[in-house]
Amino acid sequence: LSNPTYSRLLLAQVIALGGTGLMTVALGLLAFDIAGPQAGAVLGTALAIKMIAYVALAPVANAVVDLLPRKVVLVGADLIRAAVALALPFIDAIWQIYLLIFVLQAASATFTPTFQALIPDILEDEADYTKALSLSRLAYDIENLLSPTLAGLLLLVMTYSGLFVGTTVGFLGSALLVLTAPLPPRKAAANARGFL
Repeated sequence: LSNPTYSRLLLAQVIALGGTGLMTVALGLLAFDIAGPQAGAVLGTALAIKMIAYVALAPVANAVVDLLPRKVVLVGADLIRAAVALALPFIDAIWQIYLLIFVLQAASATFTPTFQALIPDILEDEADYTKALSLSRLAYDIENLLSPTLAGLLLLVMTYSGLFVGTTVGFLGSALLVLTAPLPPRKAAANARGFL
């Protein structure tokens, strides 16, 4: 955490993860409003789309954006995710949930590998790199515990649409932190291979 660039990027990750957790809770409530008794099936399908999109798109997205400036990729992915989160409260059909979740996960599948590829360029010492990976993983685990709790507390004072606004703020905060972080230039991989 003594490295200011890594600290800023970790904070960006934590803020974005918090927003994602709020959105997951809000998505369940939105599904109930739109689908009623079929909300479980709608939410299950949306979460399946989320996982399938991430698993299928992450390797492809990583290869496609490999030549683009990483700051542009990270900020662009956050802005797309913020736009999707902002659009979710205004939808009124199940297919729109599926489409927006796919778009959001496509952006996340672009953000995460790009973020992870930055860490060894920022922290060249192996011990620091290992600690950074541990902190990044810890952020994911803590988010799984704290986001639902935070969402529940927020729902005491606002509607679930407010959670989508919180998600949007999280992604915009992440984009701002990445935008202001001095990212190192990309290092050429010794064993780089073509996309195919």
